Amino acid sequence: MDLGLKGKRALVTGSTAGIGLAIAKELAAEGATVWINGRTQARVDEALLQVKGDAKGVAADLATAEGAKKLFAEVKDIDILVNNLGIFETKPFLEIEDAEWLRFLETNVLSGVRVTRQYLPGMLERKWGRVLFISSESGIQIPEEMVHYGVTKAAQIALARGIAETIPGSGVTVNSLLPGPTESEGVTAMVAKIAKDKGITPEQVEKDFIRDARPSSLIKRLARVEEVAAMAVYLCSEQASATNGAPVRVDGGVVKSAY
Repeated sequence: MDLGLKGKRALVTGSTAGIGLAIAKELAAEGATVWINGRTQARVDEALLQVKGDAKGVAADLATAEGAKKLFAEVKDIDILVNNLGIFETKPFLEIEDAEWLRFLETNVLSGVRVTRQYLPGMLERKWGRVLFISSESGIQIPEEMVHYGVTKAAQIALARGIAETIPGSGVTVNSLLPGPTESEGVTAMVAKIAKDKGITPEQVEKDFIRDARPSSLIKRLARVEEVAAMAVYLCSEQASATNGAPVRVDGGVVKSAY
């Protein structure tokens, strides 16, 4: 299948590792020109070495207005925007202070608002564009161990639908993607730390996590970043033109719903 991405210009925020980097790799493999984004130049340069195809980089912390301005100065126009930047942390609800709530909202939600607001007008003018928010199944089934994360992921689902509602018939689609537990850089590091602290293997930690924290999983394992990226790239393609305003699950069946 020709996804119609040759010559398209794409920006993937927070894409120096994990799901974001996997999406950038696949977009470049499909012939798109891809902008890699991370907070430091060193991380961006390291990621660029892993992308085969036309890739460029911009170091900017999009959790801040200043970082967004730096991005906008370097990346003038795009056809595809993947709002992947996000943070997570396990913490009991009663221990989450206001500053943490604001940090999560600024990084996971407001960063996507700023960047979408910047690039959406150009897409509308050309009557073609793709905006994708990388949300999570945690936006539907809020995890008790990180309520603040789940709230921001629910906000992304609402944000994508709301933006789509404002531009019907425009040729621009706005969707959200809901991965389940995935072998991203952050999750792998967390698993390794737990394994070291408990004196067990990372494989046992993963097995215990799925059994205890995500028992509804139908694949009974963490997803691979490439599996998430494949769905993301499809949603960014010409072929996905009839999918709009939709939360699309690639959660391994964690969400117990037929819809």
